Amino acid sequence: MEGRRIDVKGQKLYIEHNNQFQDRPTIVFLHDSLGSVQLWRDFPAKLSEAAQCNTLAYDRLGYGKSFPMLTHERPVHYMELEADLLNDVLIEMDIDNAILFGHSDGGTIALITAAKYPERIEAVICEAGHIFVEETTLKGVYDAWETYKTTNLPERLQKYHGDKVEMLFRAWTETWTRDDYRTWNIEYFLKDITAPLLFIQGEADEYGTLDQVEKTVTQVSGRSEKYIIPGIGHTPHKEVPELVLEKAAGFISKYF
Repeated sequence: MEGRRIDVKGQKLYIEHNNQFQDRPTIVFLHDSLGSVQLWRDFPAKLSEAAQCNTLAYDRLGYGKSFPMLTHERPVHYMELEADLLNDVLIEMDIDNAILFGHSDGGTIALITAAKYPERIEAVICEAGHIFVEETTLKGVYDAWETYKTTNLPERLQKYHGDKVEMLFRAWTETWTRDDYRTWNIEYFLKDITAPLLFIQGEADEYGTLDQVEKTVTQVSGRSEKYIIPGIGHTPHKEVPELVLEKAAGFISKYF
């Protein structure tokens, strides 16, 4: 799909938009801390076809083909700022019937957006999102940092992010391991989520326990369900794509 850059509140963001299904919702794909539009590969197209929905995927500032971040330093509430920007993206693209599909950080951003801007969000699929910091999460981040220092991970990421890799990796790892980030928690947003929610998580997720799932699905105000996949890690949509596609498409078909 041909992509383009748009200017949203001064941020130049790369997007790919498929709008072929008239009067159908738009699934908005929100990538993780090292992700990009390209790294979703063919998953958005397959879910679009299975659910008969339009799609929008974009690179957050500093990722993929979007412009670089100004600094790797992030405030504790950076994902709330990303939710605000997502709302601006939806306004810019004239989308008021979004189904958010977010992975990891993207899942958290999806939850916050659904809480703050319910008038634009029809449903949420949160895959391996976080609502608070756990020791498991921190271990996962430290392990990733070690991998970054000792393997060819920087070169592999460069294929997708170009010369922005060092900045985005520091933004992720240094923020999550900072002392003031240990108390980060977005549970207070959950009661404001009224859209239907599907929370997908691998049982062997190296970045979070099933507490993230339980405490999310039990605190939202709308209908919620969980899909826990045995033996699977942090990226179910890559590890078992067919299972995730079937579950996500089935979830969407219940409501639309």
